[in-house]
Amino acid sequence: MTSVGDVASVRELTAVSADGARLHVEIHGPASGAEAAPAVVLAHGWTCSTAFWAAQIRELAVDHRVIAYDQRGHGRTPASPACSTDALADDLEAVLRATLAPGERAVIAGHSMGGMTVLAAAGRDAFREHAAAVLLCSTGASRLVAESTVVPLRPGGLRTWLTRRVLGSRAPLGPVTPVAMRILKYATMGAGAAPHMVEACARIVHACPRRVRHAWSDVLFLLDLDQGVGRLSVPTAVLVGTGDRMTPPVHAHRIAAALPHSLGVTELPGVGHMTPVEAPDLVTGRIRELVTTYTQSKEEGA
Repeated sequence: MTSVGDVASVRELTAVSADGARLHVEIHGPASGAEAAPAVVLAHGWTCSTAFWAAQIRELAVDHRVIAYDQRGHGRTPASPACSTDALADDLEAVLRATLAPGERAVIAGHSMGGMTVLAAAGRDAFREHAAAVLLCSTGASRLVAESTVVPLRPGGLRTWLTRRVLGSRAPLGPVTPVAMRILKYATMGAGAAPHMVEACARIVHACPRRVRHAWSDVLFLLDLDQGVGRLSVPTAVLVGTGDRMTPPVHAHRIAAALPHSLGVTELPGVGHMTPVEAPDLVTGRIRELVTTYTQSKEEGA
């Protein structure tokens, strides 16, 4: 076990995707003997950044190599004209190749659009080479707008139309005010989310440029990754909050039922869409379990 004192400060690098897009990547974890530390790769969601995984990075970096990267246009990765699920898959492949040794396997966790990234990449060569197990947090594969409950109306054409316009708005989010935090909490977090969690999420989301937010919203509205679920052949755990309005539990159960190697669905009572922030210990604990079961045990038995 590596002690806290042995953990290095963040190392940064740039991964270059298939179309030349340059991705900001951070590697947190042990400074020495890094080849022996199990690897975890974190893919954040729409309008977020590596900062979204702060709790997981802080806890896991004590004895894991934690690799986190900014999706296109998010955080410190420049925006790109290419916004598609193929681009998401290309980017994850680039990060895996840039940070992992040939044949090295990692647990990959994706939240929201990060989970969709995993589904898009599931059939790719680099993903198959490097993925030992997967955690999908608060995500969906299709019908995102039709099944969102952000707009409090009965399911149907009106709710779908309004949801698309609300989530795809080009309007600037503006400063993080008490009103803005109440709106964000209603849409994306559970009723019991602590104020500091709401503020942290608001600052991350509000930092996303509105053009980037809108461009990726179009991709999410048209999302159809149901085939990607069937290609995700590694052991996969699914986690969702029962209060998730963005990707309600119906998505988690549909994905789990279609996975070739499903580890089941964990529902978090009262938690909203931002599970890694709202329930950090539970998310981190699930990642640790996957590492222990699907990477360390295999290495010890090799």
